Amino acid sequence: MSAAMTREAALRVALAARELPDVGGAALAKAIGDRLGLPLGESRLAAISVDDLREILGGSHADENCVIGASDEQLKRAVRLLWGQGVSGSELPALDPYDEGDLPGSIRVACASNRGEEVDGHFGSCERFLIYQVNTTEIRLVATRPTLEADAAEDRNASRAALITDCQLLYIQSIGGPATAKVVRAGVHPVKAPDGGSARLMLERLQQALNHPPPWLARVMGCTPDLAARFMSEDDVRDEDAELADKPA
Repeated sequence: MSAAMTREAALRVALAARELPDVGGAALAKAIGDRLGLPLGESRLAAISVDDLREILGGSHADENCVIGASDEQLKRAVRLLWGQGVSGSELPALDPYDEGDLPGSIRVACASNRGEEVDGHFGSCERFLIYQVNTTEIRLVATRPTLEADAAEDRNASRAALITDCQLLYIQSIGGPATAKVVRAGVHPVKAPDGGSARLMLERLQQALNHPPPWLARVMGCTPDLAARFMSEDDVRDEDAELADKPA
């Protein structure tokens, strides 16, 4: 796999190429990269329209007459695959239906991930952030945000932090001091889970804390004026929850 393309993007391009007569995967990847720019990740592919693909295939890097040989239905199927719809073997988990306002009283949580719905990534090297909307009764995966394009920026940590500025919490296995400062400055509270594990299991524990949030979580939720700047581990979260449970409601 080229360093200019994520594994997921490479899979989508290869599957889309199969829908187009006489177009090879390498030629299609180069044509899309020339049109949209590199690095080529899921976010760029998600922006492609049928008209874009028709013009891309007509470029100098596509096989000759490929547009004439592709019907509108073939172009539509190829675009859906580039978006990730119905991609068999995708390493990305399926998103849950979500419209803004669906989960009253919810918070948004980012999880550093390299595979599936696992928290298994370092902030500076994870392949993507999984974005969840969480309230006391539901957990929904609402977005996946690849980090490859952020790594092309001059300040990688700041660019990665910019991907999750709409989140209140970030679960990661590890993160360095300078990166922590940039994440907190972006208004996001980092929670370290050194052993990693299932994102949903971690969020289920968070759900329990949302009913009676400890002081640090109350600040993150906006119940008090200032965002907590302390850096805590999952064990700290559970310890504070236990302390709160001993107090009267």
